[in-house]
Amino acid sequence: MYNIERQQMIDCARAMQQHGLIVMSGGNVSRRMPCGNILVTPSAMSYDTMCLEDLVLMDPEGRILEGTRRPSSDHRALLYIFRHMPHINVILHTHQPYAVSLSLVADELPACTTTLIDELQGAVPVAPFTPSSEEGMGVAAVSAATGSLAVILKHHGVMAWGKDISQALSAAVYLEDACKGYLAALATGLPVARLSEEQIAEESRERGYYGQP
Repeated sequence: MYNIERQQMIDCARAMQQHGLIVMSGGNVSRRMPCGNILVTPSAMSYDTMCLEDLVLMDPEGRILEGTRRPSSDHRALLYIFRHMPHINVILHTHQPYAVSLSLVADELPACTTTLIDELQGAVPVAPFTPSSEEGMGVAAVSAATGSLAVILKHHGVMAWGKDISQALSAAVYLEDACKGYLAALATGLPVARLSEEQIAEESRERGYYGQP
């Protein structure tokens, strides 16, 4: 069941590797299905050799419906996020290095570039540290969420999400790019220019001429 969706998730995980957001078997991809059940990648398995049957289908309470593999060790946190953020359908968990580096020196990535506003819908908060593989990681992510498409987990990584895989992957990739630029600016020791609330609002406005019809 859901073979197309399973392959899309594996392809997404491999794209996360290609963009340097994860290494080895780190991170995970999860997806809410139309019926409400959750597909999640398995724990500690190589994405290069992962096959459709390795993904695990769970109900919203974490009961395994299909699959023989152990689900991602973060599945309790992922299920919590899905329960409390009904508007999202995909969650990507990464260990992307520039976002983790930013979490060690800042409590927020401000909405300081047009790409960050366009692709992530604003500033990205840093959630307090919580141990991995616990539901508390999901609680912290939901509590810190401010409307952007990601939350940076202090000392750990990122939870990026969206209505579909494309939106969530775009958020994670552009977040890393923005973190890289912001850290480079901080490294100069000079004041970092900020956008005003009015400028952010203007950049957020739908102008109708980006992308294809």
